[in-house]
Amino acid sequence: MFGWIGRILRVDLESGKISEEGLKEEILGEFLGGRGLGVRVIFEELEPRIDPLSPENKIVFSTGPLTGTPAPTSGRYCVVSKSPLTGTIFDSHSGGSFGPELKKAGYDAFVVEGESQEPAYVWIEDGEAELRDASGLWGLSTHETTSKLLELTDPGARVACIGPAGERLVKMAAIMNDMNRAAGRGGLGAVMGSKKLKAISVKGSGTIAVAEEEEMRELLRMTSIILRKNSTTDKWLPTLGTALLVNIINELGMFPTRNFQEGVFEDAEGISGEKMTETILVGKRACHACPIGCGRVTKTSNMEGEGPEYETIWAFGAQCGINDLEAIANANYLCNQLGLDTISTGNTIGCAMELSERGIIGDGIEFGDSEKMVELVRQIALRQGFGDELAEGSMRFAESHNRPDLAMQVKGLELPAYDPRGAQGHALAYATSNRGGCHLRAYVIGPEVLGMAVRVNRFTTEGKADLVALLQDFTAAIDSMIVCLFSSFALNPSHYARLLTTVTGREFGREDLFKIGERIWNLEKLFNLREGLSRDDDTLPPRFLEETLPEGGSRERVVRLREMLDEYYAIRGWTDQGVPTKEKLEELGLEGGHISA
Repeated sequence: MFGWIGRILRVDLESGKISEEGLKEEILGEFLGGRGLGVRVIFEELEPRIDPLSPENKIVFSTGPLTGTPAPTSGRYCVVSKSPLTGTIFDSHSGGSFGPELKKAGYDAFVVEGESQEPAYVWIEDGEAELRDASGLWGLSTHETTSKLLELTDPGARVACIGPAGERLVKMAAIMNDMNRAAGRGGLGAVMGSKKLKAISVKGSGTIAVAEEEEMRELLRMTSIILRKNSTTDKWLPTLGTALLVNIINELGMFPTRNFQEGVFEDAEGISGEKMTETILVGKRACHACPIGCGRVTKTSNMEGEGPEYETIWAFGAQCGINDLEAIANANYLCNQLGLDTISTGNTIGCAMELSERGIIGDGIEFGDSEKMVELVRQIALRQGFGDELAEGSMRFAESHNRPDLAMQVKGLELPAYDPRGAQGHALAYATSNRGGCHLRAYVIGPEVLGMAVRVNRFTTEGKADLVALLQDFTAAIDSMIVCLFSSFALNPSHYARLLTTVTGREFGREDLFKIGERIWNLEKLFNLREGLSRDDDTLPPRFLEETLPEGGSRERVVRLREMLDEYYAIRGWTDQGVPTKEKLEELGLEGGHISA
C-alpha cells in the first residue's frame, strides 16, 4: 500500500484495551482519509442523540494519504467527533508535525472511546501504544504538558494535548499540538477532557512509501514553480502571514466590528499584518513540507509565542473594539497555553460586550477595554467568575439572557472575520456549513473578494449556490488528502488529483475528487439530520438578514439567503427541506444512511 499505512489504532479508555485494525482499500478509495475517514467512523459508530461529553462519544485523530509525504503543505491531521459546542458532526484541523509523526509511527488514524477513571495519556512509538497515568500533568498548560511529555517519552516526540480549558469542559476548548498549533474549533478539547485524556505523544521512525517516486520528483518541481508564480503563496502569505487580510477586508467594509454592528474598524491599520511586522514580529515558522511559511513568531513586552493569525487579530481586535496589538497578541498566547479556540472566545466576548452596552447584563464589559478582554480569556479557560457563563459559547450565553439574536453564530459555532453582508456566496456557505459558522467549508472569499481562480460579483446571488456546493465538495476532498487549503490558492483540482495518483498508485481524476467530496458532505449532512437539525438551522442571525451596515464598501446591504437556499438544495439533489434524496444517496453509495424526508 502506498500513501496510506493501512492501520488504525483504537484505545478504549474505560477498559484500557488497545487494539489495531486494518483499513479496507475500498473505504480509502471512497473517503481517502483525514476528514472523510473520521466522518465515516463517527457516523458508523455513534448512536444518535448521545451527549458529546459522555463516554459514548468517540474522537478520531486522522491523517490522509498525502500526510507526511513530500507533497507541499502535507503536515496536517484532523480530529473528528460530535461537537459539544454545536451538537453537529465536527472536524477540526491542525498543522505542524504531529500528523506526519503519527503516520511514521505506523497509523493512519487513532480512535479513542470510553472514559478513563483517572487522567491518562497515550504514548505511541513505532507500532506500539501504551496508556499511561497523567495525574501529574492534569492542570498544566499545553506548553508545560508538552515539555513534560518530551521528558517522559522522547525528546523528538510530537505531542497533542489539552490545557485547563479542555479539562474544565469549556465548550470552545482546543486541542494543541507542537505547542502553538491548534485543532481549534468546535470544542473538541472538551471531548478529550470529558474522557480524562490529557495528551497523545507520538514518535515514529517509519517511512511513507510513494508509488511513483520519479514522477513525484517531477511533479514536486512543477508544483514548486506554480507556488512561486502565485503572489499569495510566494509573496503575501510568507511576508505578512494571514494578517495580510486585515486592511483588505476592512477597506471592503466587511471587517466585523463590535459584534458585527459595523463593517469598518477605524483603526484596522493599527492591528494589521503590516503593523505586526513593524512591531512584534521576531520570526517566521512553517509546518512540515510547507514552502509557504505563513506562521508568525512574535513577542510583546511580557509574553511571546506564535501568532496571532488574521482571525485571532479580528476576534480580539475589531470584534471587541480593541486596537491594542500587544493585548491581542497576549490574548492569543493565553489561548494557546490554556487551550482555547481564539475565534469563538473573542466572538463570545464581543457578544458579551454588546449585551453590556445595551444594559442587558450588568458586568460593565465595554468595547475597547483591552485589559478586561485579556482577563476574560483567562476566566473562560478556568471557568472563573463571569468566564464560567461565557465558557458555554455565545449561543448559550445570549439565550440565557433572552437575546439569542445577539449571538453571531450558525448552528452554535461563532462566525469568523468576514461580514456576510459583503459577500452573498460566503453568506450561503456560512448558513449551509455542516459544522456551523465557518469560512473554511468553502472559502468563497477567494473568488468573491480576492479574485482567486475566478472573480465574481460579491453582491449578486446569481450562480452562488452552484459555486458554494462546488467549493464545499472540493474542500472536503482537500481536507481528506490532507493538505493545507492555502495551497489551493495556486493549485487546481487536476493538480491535486495527479499528486494523489502519484503518491497512492491509484488513478484519481479531478471529477473523482469532487465525487469523494460530495460523498463526505452528504454523510455529514445525514449525521446532522439524524441529530435533529433541519432546514431551520441552515440560516444566519437576524442581524444579517434584516439590518444593513451603516458605512463602508458593503453598506446598505443584507444577505438575500432565501434567494439562494432553495437553489442550493436543488443543486445538491436534496428535497426542499434539505434532505438528501434516496436517488442521490444511491449515486454516492450511501444507501444505508437514507433519512426519510
